[in-house]
Amino acid sequence: MLKLPENFETYADARKAGFLRMKELKEQGTRIVGIYCSFVPYELILAAGAVAVPLCATSEEPISAAEADLPRNLCPLIKASYGFALTDTCPYFYFSDFIVGETTCDGKKKMFELMNDLKETYVMQLPARRDEAALDAWELEIKRFWKKLEDFYGITITEDDVRKAIEIKNRERDVMLDYLNLGKLNPAPLSGYEMGTRLDSLGFTPDIEQRCDVIEARTKEVLKDWEENYKGKTSSRPRILVTGCPNSGVREKTIKAIELLGADVVAFDCCNGTREKIEKVDTGLPVTRALAKKYLNINCSVMSPNQSRMDYISEMIDDYQVDGVLEIILQSCHTYAIEAHNVKKTVMAKGIPYLEIETDYSQADSGQINTRLEAFLETIQK
Repeated sequence: MLKLPENFETYADARKAGFLRMKELKEQGTRIVGIYCSFVPYELILAAGAVAVPLCATSEEPISAAEADLPRNLCPLIKASYGFALTDTCPYFYFSDFIVGETTCDGKKKMFELMNDLKETYVMQLPARRDEAALDAWELEIKRFWKKLEDFYGITITEDDVRKAIEIKNRERDVMLDYLNLGKLNPAPLSGYEMGTRLDSLGFTPDIEQRCDVIEARTKEVLKDWEENYKGKTSSRPRILVTGCPNSGVREKTIKAIELLGADVVAFDCCNGTREKIEKVDTGLPVTRALAKKYLNINCSVMSPNQSRMDYISEMIDDYQVDGVLEIILQSCHTYAIEAHNVKKTVMAKGIPYLEIETDYSQADSGQINTRLEAFLETIQK
């Protein structure tokens, strides 16, 4: 695995540092909104003068507490998210003024009903298709959320406020996508473990400009190093595309593990990868229509049908010169587990190996996963 930079901040370190930032912001009277998904229109929160805080949990620590209210055979991300709220052990949840959920899956939308007993939880009703009627319905949800923010905080959000927020968020998407596109370089200039960890960690930095500055600096640093030390050289390390569920809670035993075994993770088709960043908000459309169109086009498996995800994976295989695809499925995530069938067909049609791993947040299956990853890499001829 490529060496991590000396100033590399782990996800856990960033999360702890973020606790103090949130406390300071709260004491200063900053508005704080807790969110769980990339479908929530960040621009409206920004336009309300608020900070959006990511709440998706990546630890098995609170799961046993969550299972007092939730079924055991439920997605670990849902159980951990609810468990932290239930045990009041997540400062981000604690400092949030209210929570925004979304109906991306049955498990989450029913969990949000229980979460509402712990703290006000506003749920956006996400359509599961992408036709004109769905776009109309989602635009109405955007307008409802706009009004929710105004009513909750007693403020007026103007179209100009939203347009300014769109410009800021579009710039961030460009910056983050440039960073992720470093994976297109061959040989790989940095590890996938660093890419994913760094982007997730920056979610705990409330200042978007600061996030952009950090990533732009790292992108320039990596490009300079690649030009001086890697350009023109060849590598025998297989190039891997990771797709599927959010992988933050299993990154150590999957992404880090496969890189330690001799591969380079160069591309991510997942929530903490390029998925939300590939399309920007169209500044030529009315703001609510533009937001609805952009967010409805995110290639999550909750969409049905979802051919655009298959097309994008196929394009990524070419653009990132991918040698194999690893799909990570969290246990009981039915939409991704079923859609894996189409992902496998798409990958096999490109003539490269595919491996699906279904797992949870425990370490019990780490050895088994390592064995499967070893066998997977043996099928890739370089």
